[in-house]
Amino acid sequence: MINPASRTKSIELSQIRKMFEVANPNAINLGIGEPDFNVPENIKNAMKNSIDENDTHYTSNKGLIELREEIVKKFKNENGIKTNTENIIVTVGASEALFMCAQAFIEKGDDVILPNPSFLSYEACVNIAGGTIVPVDCKMENEFKLKADDVAEKITKNTKAIILNSPSNPTGAVMEKEDIKAIADLSMDNNFLIISDEIYEKIIYDKKHYSPAKYSDNVITLNGFSKTYAMTGLRIGYLTANEFYTEELLKIHQYNIACANTTSQRGAYEALTGPQDEVEKMVNEFKNRRNLIVSRLNEMGYETVNAEGAFYVFPKIDDENFVSKAAEAGVITVPGVAFGSNGKGHVRMSYANSYENIEKAMDILEERVVNG
Repeated sequence: MINPASRTKSIELSQIRKMFEVANPNAINLGIGEPDFNVPENIKNAMKNSIDENDTHYTSNKGLIELREEIVKKFKNENGIKTNTENIIVTVGASEALFMCAQAFIEKGDDVILPNPSFLSYEACVNIAGGTIVPVDCKMENEFKLKADDVAEKITKNTKAIILNSPSNPTGAVMEKEDIKAIADLSMDNNFLIISDEIYEKIIYDKKHYSPAKYSDNVITLNGFSKTYAMTGLRIGYLTANEFYTEELLKIHQYNIACANTTSQRGAYEALTGPQDEVEKMVNEFKNRRNLIVSRLNEMGYETVNAEGAFYVFPKIDDENFVSKAAEAGVITVPGVAFGSNGKGHVRMSYANSYENIEKAMDILEERVVNG
């Protein structure tokens, strides 16, 4: 057998995907962060028409020009970000965009600040690139929100980047405007890069989303269609940054992917230009589910922050065997420690499942795990 490259030795397969692969098909899955809604019909039809019209050839490396034009409008109108079509790259999901950022800008000797806990792909991408993780505690008493003062304490001459994710996976925390702006100011004062993963920006309850790129030029903004339009398997995302950053990112994208899926790009164009009614319905339903799962977990004695966005809760559960007990009882969850050391003593549960299934899952946990 040939030994793998040394850069993969510190990487483990995703614990989330492990849970997904081994889950009992009859279990209620609160482990995967995937909307249980279907792609809206207008988006489906746009993609069907694309195939029927034989629109299945390469696009520009950066993506369809008409899609990039709509993304420019979206950034201006919704995020206050000034950009142009040359500074947009359409990617194979936000995951590719994240990997591109790490490969283009992070190398051995670079420190990358990460919220702790945070989405496990961030640490993996930084490790593959050779960077060093510098964690910043996101405490439950602060509703798991990343605070600018805590970030400032971690900045050194080796700081190359920080990865932000608001709303947060795994906690559902939404950062405050003053912290976003303060970190943006820090990025300019100390010349480091902000990689802002905004994939959950539309799934927010009773709060407002703020983009750091509105306040700093040292930002790469990542987004996509997976969560907002339930287009997870269609793998379509995008990013924007200034001209210098975009040119470096394009080098990675060009030689790795060439271009994003043409049919998915047609669907993405329709998603941005078509009606948004289904998005509003989906977010309202997520809010109802959030209220249900938070109240039930708190009633069971599992202290749970009332998550302000995304579709995750991160209850405090000190039982190290909870995840396996829950799985045996028929409910799939993810151990919090998969998202960083501060995740220890917590469990991530996704409420991207039907209201009825969440009710059943809570009943199972109460009867067979808490009182079993």
